[in-house]
Amino acid sequence: MKIKFFTLQILRTLLLLFLISCSVTGRKSVTILETTDVHGVILPYDYIEKKNLDASLASCFTYIKKERVEKDAVVLLDNGDNLQGQPEVYYYNFIDTASPHLLAEAMNYMAYDACTVGNHDLEAGHAVYDRLVNEYNFPLLAANAVDVKTGEPYFKPYKIIVKDGIRIAVFGMVTPAIPNWLPEELYRGIGFRDMVETAKKWMPLIKDEKPDIIVGLFHSGWDRSEENLRNGGSFNENGSAAVAYNVQGFDVIFNGHDHRVANEKFVNIAGDTVLILNAGSHSGKIAQADINIISGKAKSKSKVMLRGSIINTADYKPDPEFVSRFRQQHLTIDKYVNRVIGTAATDISSRDAYFGPSAFIDLIHTIQLEITGADISFAAPLSFDVKIPEGPVTVGDMFKLYRFENMLYTMLLTGDEIRKYLEYSYGDWFNTMKVPGDQLLKLRLGKDGKPVMTNGKVWLRNQPYNFDSASGIDYTVDVSKPEGSRIIITGFSDGRPFEGAKTYKVAVNSYRGNGGGGHLIEGAGISKEELRSRLVSSTDKDLRYYILKSIETKKTINPRPAVNWKIIPENWVKESAVRDYSLLFGSGK
Repeated sequence: MKIKFFTLQILRTLLLLFLISCSVTGRKSVTILETTDVHGVILPYDYIEKKNLDASLASCFTYIKKERVEKDAVVLLDNGDNLQGQPEVYYYNFIDTASPHLLAEAMNYMAYDACTVGNHDLEAGHAVYDRLVNEYNFPLLAANAVDVKTGEPYFKPYKIIVKDGIRIAVFGMVTPAIPNWLPEELYRGIGFRDMVETAKKWMPLIKDEKPDIIVGLFHSGWDRSEENLRNGGSFNENGSAAVAYNVQGFDVIFNGHDHRVANEKFVNIAGDTVLILNAGSHSGKIAQADINIISGKAKSKSKVMLRGSIINTADYKPDPEFVSRFRQQHLTIDKYVNRVIGTAATDISSRDAYFGPSAFIDLIHTIQLEITGADISFAAPLSFDVKIPEGPVTVGDMFKLYRFENMLYTMLLTGDEIRKYLEYSYGDWFNTMKVPGDQLLKLRLGKDGKPVMTNGKVWLRNQPYNFDSASGIDYTVDVSKPEGSRIIITGFSDGRPFEGAKTYKVAVNSYRGNGGGGHLIEGAGISKEELRSRLVSSTDKDLRYYILKSIETKKTINPRPAVNWKIIPENWVKESAVRDYSLLFGSGK
């Protein structure tokens, strides 16, 4: 009997120890999904090109719902830049400001847990993003966007999300380079701090919250070049790598802003591994982090990140309940974009803009000069490959012609600065040709020095929205000469002499006027601090609005390519232009 008693006691003790052990150890999992740079692609329809879309937030929601059914814990995040791009957000930003904003309604319906603000969200102005802070059912994050009076974050710095007993800290930051692009009035009262310094400041406070997972949600691109890896910098556009490398504590960092897809493991300065993910843009992909948490005794724990993956949302049909829920908004926006504002006497295409004067760009030049009364206009193709067809011109066509919500600035530049500005622009644009038949455009090249073909065509090495040409002056671009010595300005198109030492009024968009692209700072040599003093005036509405009103007034538009500039030697350029056109667009000119 005594042996049986002791045996029973031992069994009871072992059972108790097992139960205690089970109470302090275990495995839990959480799935974190991220969208980013949606740029207004909410419903499965392109209101600019007027066609159905394979990928949209409606398609994203189909996958999100599936994951929520299959997984115990799902966190849904967004990384900003949602308030610019498609007319569906423009309409609720600026046209109908009384109704609930479509973006807020859609993201609330999808039950997002947190979102980081993007530069294009701030571009909409205080009235829009301050309103959305109140309409969202989730916080808008950006720890390094601070109130200049108090030094405290203007938006929330981080959010603790609890799912299935798992504590997830989501820490948000935005690219601090915003003052390089946007007019101050759009973010008045907000200053932007270095990403590394901000992360180091907040990490101890976040750790005090005892999270199981720490997530970075950064509207800043993933650039792991040596320069970006080790240095933050107050205006480093893509500072995510510097944070990942220098600041310990992050388990996952989701990126945005640069529209590039990323899925990799990264080892930081302490030897810890961080999962890096970026979902690209325009609702085309979802970044997914599947994480297992193994809890141990005495509060010790270890986290195992099993997998990072990128989901193609075009593989999933739009969620029918989502589409039905927002059908009335779709009809409203469709009616808005199809309103006819005038007539185009001929097709207007951006393709010709890369090879000399074009009707597409000169339409913008003409309107900029009319609005400002400036001596000279600078403009570039803001969309790579778009066409306004002959016939009725609609509101939707204005989003092809002018992609961004830039204001129009009038600034003061000297003749020498104007010439340097153009040297910088064409340096990004054209190669130096040494013999006839050399490549004219700067294209993306492989290690063999030949253009890299993707889906049967090549891509420009630099962004075409930085390819500024000028109107109001006559000049040549000699591509047989090295960069910096190509531009010869012969005078104004109206016959006035052009003088290097004289100051002239110049029309530029606000992105360029605030230093975007480097034309004024690196090119013309004007310091960032001096740019503001060169500003004569700014429009109070975006340039697209004024282009629309101009077309409504004129009724018929028939722009012709200006003859104020040309590329020389012409016999060298002719053959190369035809070849490059074919490489870019897949057909001969």
